Amino acid sequence: MRDDIVVIGGGYAGVRLAKRLDTTARITLVDRKEVFFHRIAALRAGVRPEWSVTPFIPYDRLLRDGRVVVGKAVRVDTAAREVVLASGERLPYDVLVIATGADYPEPARFTGTTPDETLKSLAGHQRKVATAEHVLVVGGGPSGVELSAEIRLARPDARVTLAHAGTALLSSAGSERAGRRALAWLESHDVEVRLDSFMSPGNDFGTYRDARGNVIDADLSFWATGTTPNTLWLRLGGHGDWLNAAGHIKVDRRLRVEGHPEVFAVGDVNDASDLKITPAALAQADLAAHNIRVHLRSPGRHRGETRLYRPIRRTPIVVPLGAADGLTVLPVPGGESAVLGSRTSVLAKAKTLMTPYMRRQLGYTAT
Repeated sequence: MRDDIVVIGGGYAGVRLAKRLDTTARITLVDRKEVFFHRIAALRAGVRPEWSVTPFIPYDRLLRDGRVVVGKAVRVDTAAREVVLASGERLPYDVLVIATGADYPEPARFTGTTPDETLKSLAGHQRKVATAEHVLVVGGGPSGVELSAEIRLARPDARVTLAHAGTALLSSAGSERAGRRALAWLESHDVEVRLDSFMSPGNDFGTYRDARGNVIDADLSFWATGTTPNTLWLRLGGHGDWLNAAGHIKVDRRLRVEGHPEVFAVGDVNDASDLKITPAALAQADLAAHNIRVHLRSPGRHRGETRLYRPIRRTPIVVPLGAADGLTVLPVPGGESAVLGSRTSVLAKAKTLMTPYMRRQLGYTAT
């Protein structure tokens, strides 16, 4: 009799893990969305109409033996080893994987539960970008820099301002040179960059105020200031003790929830790594898949060799600056990261935003 593995969350980590274990056990992937949302392509889709449908990839070819259930998990019954859905359906599990990810600011967010709802949201952003006189982007990390570039290239006639609370762009990339290069690109394309500017909405509609009281008037704003782990449902379902102060699931080095060796958490939802990027999520999915196989095949106290997760602290980061330019931060052991230019960045990510790769992951052709 085959074991049941329930994977909650059909994002990058959940999809990767479910596919890895499809032939190992009976997989049930639960997600509130009808399709996979390729968030990496969403920033461009929020600006350019021709990219609108690109982020949506159906789940129907992902699993050969398993199944995908469209629904919302509301509770984990650890005593019965069942996941309870909002519909009332209960899904039994031998192993549970929580991969619910994090909530991103729009336009990198799946709005509602159907592609049509999100398409309407993206179309709304596109219309606003097309008509705005002044667009404000708040946040100078990779997403803020990328979105500012997309808006500038789509609207060369508009005023674009990037406000960042830090003293340098791309500080999370661990390379001052990358921040300087991003700043140079933006300023050479007439994007006003305001560093050391913590922004909040002003008193009047369409105004924004920094910590010094300076006011910016903008008729459109996007906030690229971080993410929130999707774990409120766990707290409401009685498992608040699984979470740390920031709302991430506490896991051991095998990516298991403490006290529950049959429950794993992977990707942006856990506290295993401060670096919340797709490569880290994929690496965790691969490691957890191995440890789950060991768990299922080695009953009793003396299990096979599990692997320990080593947090990724430095990894290549590609920041597209439109489809034809970008920069890549490449860690160098024992020294400052190298910063590669447009050719590498375009080939790695900027031109296609990894869409062919993700389509292949879900069983579709690259185009």
